[in-house]
Amino acid sequence: MDAAVHHPPHYTSHPSGVECIQVTEHMGFNLGNAVKYIWRADEKGAALQDLEKAAWYIQREIQRRKTRESNGEDTA
Repeated sequence: MDAAVHHPPHYTSHPSGVECIQVTEHMGFNLGNAVKYIWRADEKGAALQDLEKAAWYIQREIQRRKTRESNGEDTA
């Protein structure tokens, strides 16, 4: 498969050798996306934008959990 789609440099450059998806696929959507943007923030040349995106997803998850809590639902 095409490396630009499946394994671009900013996906595989973490010093741990771990690809971000190996971690985030075990999280919910919002938290996984937040981690993804934090993980790769310095790899694509738009670190501030990526950190703002991460914060957006974290805030969205906080709001989702508050709504569920106020409805008496499980927050996980």
